[in-house]
Amino acid sequence: MPNFLTDTHAHIYAEEFDSDRDDVLARCEEAFVNRIYMPNIDHTSIDVMMEVETKNPKKYFPMMGLHPCSVKKDFEKELYLAEDWLGKRKFAAIGEMGTDLYWDKTFWPEQQEAFKVQAQWAKKHNLPMVVHCRESIDETIELLQPFVDGKLTGIFHCFSGTEEQAKKIIEMNFYLGIGGVVTFKNGGLDKIIPDIDLNRVVLETDSPFLAPVPHRGKRNEPSYISLIVNKICDLKKISLDELSTITNSNVFKIFPVN
Repeated sequence: MPNFLTDTHAHIYAEEFDSDRDDVLARCEEAFVNRIYMPNIDHTSIDVMMEVETKNPKKYFPMMGLHPCSVKKDFEKELYLAEDWLGKRKFAAIGEMGTDLYWDKTFWPEQQEAFKVQAQWAKKHNLPMVVHCRESIDETIELLQPFVDGKLTGIFHCFSGTEEQAKKIIEMNFYLGIGGVVTFKNGGLDKIIPDIDLNRVVLETDSPFLAPVPHRGKRNEPSYISLIVNKICDLKKISLDELSTITNSNVFKIFPVN
């Protein structure tokens, strides 16, 4: 097994883990997952996320941002609270932020504004961006382009796009977060991963969502990252050690807090 693995995107503070969180985290140890980056959602998730961080601040790293699905009419109030937190302490990234045209298009103009504000935070605080882009990859690439300067970086979380989209993201100095979708029969990533440069790939689970096969449809957890790793290794024809070495090197390049 590899020395360790990093889950760059897991909501381990979510209520889905309230009944057995310690057991879930113990299974992380058994699966060699020794770093977990926690994306924020909105003001309701901050306190519980911080509580998980206190369990082991060298292992569980919080981000700060506003999830696009939490962008409503009062989004400016949410942004104010997040910005206030950014002034109080260090965070691993601005996130989870981005756009989402899958669930609800009602607040699309507000999503775009929230994106721009948070991109400015990333530049101001010299932090990476962890970008949600469900059914909106092209729109998100277009929104990000004006902020690209060679220094700004981050992750397009839960990447499931085309090879052309992947190349555009990489050209902007961003990385691809690969999760459970790579194990899905019709996910499409099996045709793209073989041609993607692993030096621009990081691993993630998006727990408790998007569990990999054979757990698809059930609660996801960071220990399942081994199933994602095995699939990528099979597609790239490389060893677990090689994949963990490359992806962890990428993590250290992206995140200022390790």
